[in-house]
Amino acid sequence: MKEAAAKARKTFRYFWREMSWERRRIIPGLELSAVKATFTDPPEIRSEDPDALECEHMWLMDVDFDGRKIEGTLINAPSSLQSVHEGDRVRIPGRQLCDWMYVTLGEVYGGFTVDLMRSRMSNVERKQHDQAWGFDFGEVGMVNLVPPDYIGETTAKKKGLFARFSHPEVKPQDYAKVAENEHPMSINMRESLDETLTENSDLLNEADDNGYTFLHQLALAGSLDGVDVCLNHGADPNGVAENGMTPYTLAKCLGWKRVMARLQEAGATG
Repeated sequence: MKEAAAKARKTFRYFWREMSWERRRIIPGLELSAVKATFTDPPEIRSEDPDALECEHMWLMDVDFDGRKIEGTLINAPSSLQSVHEGDRVRIPGRQLCDWMYVTLGEVYGGFTVDLMRSRMSNVERKQHDQAWGFDFGEVGMVNLVPPDYIGETTAKKKGLFARFSHPEVKPQDYAKVAENEHPMSINMRESLDETLTENSDLLNEADDNGYTFLHQLALAGSLDGVDVCLNHGADPNGVAENGMTPYTLAKCLGWKRVMARLQEAGATG
């Protein structure tokens, strides 16, 4: 389980990238998005009940991330813990993250600990588990980070009379290939962003509720195209947000290496 959680933390950037673009969609594309975190009570309020759990793993929805901490609304009711409650809005450091997943078109991406738990179930239990969620978790041991079309692949699903008898080979997603490819929306919005900033360059300096400009937002989302367009229009690669984060430190916190390199090329300092 620790290994599964480590994989989730290592790949969290793809969850956040999807969340960033979901916010820009006119029509929502996700049926669900959530992260799972490990919670413990502080020593001063820890239960003296010998049967109480030392820690609990619970899901958060309505997730936000500012480059420092993950924020979300707790959707589970703790069994033993007393310091958090269902419905609480909580902020956690990245080390507490133990899983993430998002769902689009009924298919799940991420879910490393879920995959591990499903691997320990019987076929009947897995079917009941998936039906309870209402989503397709796919083959055990195959945790995809992004939809196949993001990396130029397609999912061929057999239909027809003999589909139930066919068992097409399922291969693990190539994570290196995922890392090499931009999010499709990043590519598609390049031209429109360029036109928008050409018409109104003042937009470069407008900030959101976190004090993040377009450049900050796109750096955290790992958008090489977006960052490149902003820099070409004169965005400050060393602009400091209210919380002290720069575009470079935001890209670095999630390991967006190509974005980091482009910012350094423009004069960003570490």
